[in-house]
Amino acid sequence: MEQIRILVVGCGNMGASHAAAYHKLAGFEIVGLVSRGDSKHRVNTMLESAYPTFDHYDDALSQTEPDAVCIATYPDTHEEYALKAFSAGAHVFIEKPLADSVVGAERVVQAAKDSGKKLVVGYILRYHPSWIKFIEIGKTLGNPLVFRMNLNQQSQGYMWDVHRNLMKSLSPIVDCGVHYIDVMCQMTEARPIRVSAIGARLTDDIPLDNYNYGQLQIHFDDGSVGWYEAGWGPMISETAFFVKDVIGPKGAVSIVANKAGAKGQSDSVEAHTQTESLRVHYADIDNNNNKFIRPDEWIDLTDEPSHQELCDREQLHFLQSIREDLDLSKSMEDAINSLRIAFACDESVKTGGMVKL
Repeated sequence: MEQIRILVVGCGNMGASHAAAYHKLAGFEIVGLVSRGDSKHRVNTMLESAYPTFDHYDDALSQTEPDAVCIATYPDTHEEYALKAFSAGAHVFIEKPLADSVVGAERVVQAAKDSGKKLVVGYILRYHPSWIKFIEIGKTLGNPLVFRMNLNQQSQGYMWDVHRNLMKSLSPIVDCGVHYIDVMCQMTEARPIRVSAIGARLTDDIPLDNYNYGQLQIHFDDGSVGWYEAGWGPMISETAFFVKDVIGPKGAVSIVANKAGAKGQSDSVEAHTQTESLRVHYADIDNNNNKFIRPDEWIDLTDEPSHQELCDREQLHFLQSIREDLDLSKSMEDAINSLRIAFACDESVKTGGMVKL
């Protein structure tokens, strides 16, 4: 079977990981690495390879004529690059968020449909066995559900450079929040009806109209509610920076990440996907003395993939979707939905009011 000839655009954290996946997976052949700076050369060094390198996306797209494009650049280029890839007849794997606006995301999805090409959005938690189990258990807890989630990052050095660049176009609760909004929507399958959010600009190192700390709240039409908190920067506290709880009438399920939740791990990309253990709490009590009937259950899944292994699984799904012509309609609509909710939260921060969906 012929290999998928793929162009990798953006060679930072995620681009490098996806390039490593394409490098090792038999179904792909890298035809070019694109970045504005030296990161493309660092990827070649990391992979001990000599893939063609390009400074400009348009040049790379026209010269390599790829079957597929991996877009792992900053969000303000996602829409433009995806539309050009579809116009060139290529499939697209794109890092979240799908675009830097809801309208832009809708244009990208429509272009995928019009071109008959595949569009896979990098919601990496969808490929993690522990997160899949976390969602599965959450669905058994009854309704309504309460979601308590955060991922604060005390970033410094290289990661503070990354975060400052991201905040030139998006806030933390949009860029990072789409993952956890997606998780909430998968668990409840109810319709989100309104959101509210708060935010604070704690540094002059970011644009005047942005903020590096945010907290959002979502109300669903089945009575479920959820909050998500994200802060980036050297001033962010590492106390309780990793909270992943879901509570329902029948009990609760929590991700307990002892290593990922340790001091100094908050801005570690590797740690962000680690779960280590799930703790399931059962609300059943004895009618006579109100004591719990069942002890908490600890689930330690043996399949705990590294960040790179998760990227490999994402790309295997991308490969399968192309070769087997999988219907990706639901996942594309989910990507738009989570982004729409995140931007409504962003609007709430900036207007100070609740936003109806």
